[in-house]
Amino acid sequence: MRILAIDSSGLVASAAILADGVLIAEYTLNYKKTHSQTLLPMIDELVRMTEQPLDELDAIAVAEGPGSFTGLRIGSATAKGLGLALGKPLIGIPTVDALAYNCFGTERLICPMMDARRSQVYTGLYTFEQERFVICREQEIAIVEDVIGHVNELGRPVIFLGDGVRVFEERLREGVRVPYSMAPAHVARQRAGAVGALAQLYYENGKLQTAAEHAPVYLRLPQAERERREREEREAGAGDRASKV
Repeated sequence: MRILAIDSSGLVASAAILADGVLIAEYTLNYKKTHSQTLLPMIDELVRMTEQPLDELDAIAVAEGPGSFTGLRIGSATAKGLGLALGKPLIGIPTVDALAYNCFGTERLICPMMDARRSQVYTGLYTFEQERFVICREQEIAIVEDVIGHVNELGRPVIFLGDGVRVFEERLREGVRVPYSMAPAHVARQRAGAVGALAQLYYENGKLQTAAEHAPVYLRLPQAERERREREEREAGAGDRASKV
């Protein structure tokens, strides 16, 4: 089984090829480049170096969100384009789940935190039970204080990871009341290898979709849509007040 995995959901751009349960190549970049500049060249390089023709893939896995709106659209468009051109199925992997999967096998609670701005993070809570990946709290958007509250309630040692950890590190240090640690650099950010590893489980369980069916999962409206709705609500409120005068 051969899977091409893509993750452009955050600041990191990452692509990987897995074959028969082995990660044979991974290309990850987290340095001052846009995903539109990096993602396709990374995939091209992986194919060239591994001599794995794209038409021999069994599926294309992509981090489906949440995350950066632009990054998700680029990753989704890339996966859909390849899927349509090659006639291959897609496997959409929840971004936060894949981030947590970096910490495979830890006995600690796993709490990914992706910076979502406005003092919010994309997050979830996970653990492993005898190597079985368990979702304790599904991925969501939440304010940092709520995340801290959930972690404290569970009362278990926890490992934090994701780009939101550095942003909100001071709040974590002040609020977390259980033993905790920060994931080291090699597993602290999104990796396509983790997306691909989870995708293998999805594939075995028949969790596939066509390229036409795939769509990103944002968890909240894009900024332009939020601003439009807020403007409409203000205008509607002003109209109601005027009608009462």
